[in-house]
This record gives sequence, C-alpha cells and structure tokens, in this order.
Amino acid sequence: METLVELRRRRLALGIPLGELARAIGRSTATLSRIERGRIRPSYDLVQQIVAYLAEREAVASPHLQTKEVLRRPLITVEASASLADASRRLDSGGFSQLPVVEEGRVVGAVSEGAVLRALQNTASRRIRVRDILEPAYPIVDEAFPAELLPALLARYPAVLVATHGVPDGIVTKADLIRGLRGVALRRPGSG
Repeated sequence: METLVELRRRRLALGIPLGELARAIGRSTATLSRIERGRIRPSYDLVQQIVAYLAEREAVASPHLQTKEVLRRPLITVEASASLADASRRLDSGGFSQLPVVEEGRVVGAVSEGAVLRALQNTASRRIRVRDILEPAYPIVDEAFPAELLPALLARYPAVLVATHGVPDGIVTKADLIRGLRGVALRRPGSG
C-alpha cells in the first residue's frame, strides 16, 4: 500500500485541491487533511478509493505521453574546456541547475551547480575547467520513449537526454516532467 505522504505528493503533482478529492470520494476535507498529516489512519477501502481516483486523474493528465512531448529543446550544453566562470554564466543565464558537457560534439558528462560551487571553494578555481569537475553523463532515450517511464530514470539522475536519430538534441529534467504531466507547456505530436 502506498504511504500517505506519497498519496499527498501525487495529489499535489496533479494540482487536485483537497476539497475536490474529498467530494470525489465522499469524505470531508477535514478528514482527508488529518489523514494526509498522519493524524488518523484511513481504512484500506478508503485508501483504495483515493488511489483509484488519483490513478484515473493521472491517466487523464498524461494519456500515454512520449518523451518528445515533455522535453525541452534546444539542448543547451557547455564545453568541457570551458572555465568555471563560463559554466557559471551558462547555468545562471538559462536558469539551469545542470548541463550536459560536450567535447568535440560528443556528450562526455554533466556539470551541476553543486559541482561548480564546490570547485569555486578551491583557491585555484580560476584554472579549473569543466572537464576537471565532470560528473557522469545522463542517460539517453529516444524521443518516442514512454514518458511514464521517465520518473524511474529521474529518481536516479538529475536529467535525461533525448535523442533524435541517435543525436542528443533535447533534455528532460524533473521540472519538465512535472510540468508536462500537469499539462503545462506540453507539446503534442506534430507541434515540435
């Protein structure tokens, strides 16, 4: 059985107000609030009602999406030879928390805000290049990869690269996936 915290997270991810859920399953908002906060233990049947309602809403929110419908293009990268200052500017200007790192047109790893911040603590940070703080590369999937499988990858990696004809040209982060599953800024087939 799912934890109550997980059920609350699913409800919030779908943007469902507590009152809406309460009306849908025939319970009071106060009761559901106490359940979500762990103040009372719900019956197995009540949890099954909540799970069923959330599953139904998730199916409506994400009707068999493909990765191409939630990715962000173009793929913004940073060169392995770039300085920390250049990487910092690239991260900051795009509002990114991580970027793929390329060398000679090939993805060789990744760099995150955390890695840059750790490196900036070093007194010799002016000489450090992105290749010196390289983190593992993100997994690469095809643009037709089922979006419902992305959460498992994003639980282990900060991002997933998306390839068209074998060439990475897009990215999906946790924020992109959440927006896509909620229907915000979602691109449908044929629109991008």
